[in-house]
Amino acid sequence: MQYNTLIKDMPTNMRPREKLLAHGENTLNNHELLAIILGKGTKEISALELANRLLDTYKGLRRLQEVSLEELRQEKGIGLAKAASIKAALEIGRRISIDVEIRNLIRSPLDVQKTLVQEMRVYDREHFVVLYLDRKGGLIVKEDISVGGLHSSIVHPREVFKTAVKRSAASIILAHNHPSGDPAPSREDIEITRRLVEAGHIMGIEVLDHVIIGENVYCSLKEKGLL
Repeated sequence: MQYNTLIKDMPTNMRPREKLLAHGENTLNNHELLAIILGKGTKEISALELANRLLDTYKGLRRLQEVSLEELRQEKGIGLAKAASIKAALEIGRRISIDVEIRNLIRSPLDVQKTLVQEMRVYDREHFVVLYLDRKGGLIVKEDISVGGLHSSIVHPREVFKTAVKRSAASIILAHNHPSGDPAPSREDIEITRRLVEAGHIMGIEVLDHVIIGENVYCSLKEKGLL
């Protein structure tokens, strides 16, 4: 006789879905995540046990990703719907990994200018944006923070760093345009930059540079020794 524990019979804090809702997806291991994708098991085994069996059979997620839909359907307890859910989830993971690999790398102020100049050169007002980077210098996302002159009521550390925390950015680059075409930094540009650098030190998120975009020219506060 074999004893099988259904997920509904497990303590609430041990059930995969409840763990995810309470503590986040990062706290779950592979078989718990796969169990959520499966949704339910069979009369004989739970979704967790079915997930364990699949990962054992195929030696982890990477090999499971390579298995065809038809091969998956041959596994006991895996019908068409479960097989399709597994393939769809693993394909999403594959596409995310490709997206990370092809992120634009920002390695210099010139890279910042090339990324922003086409849109910023046509603005008739100052636009303040932040580039959020991963640990390798890949651009995660660009976000517009404010439109108009730079002052503390618009460019607040809270607005600059909330996306950095949300997207797990390792560092950020500040940038804005000067509609006059002259990228020379103003006193207020320098003050705002230093204020954000200090906030970054506190949060453990480095402000790499502040690049001011002019008419086919730029100014890097880091290169000027003003950071």
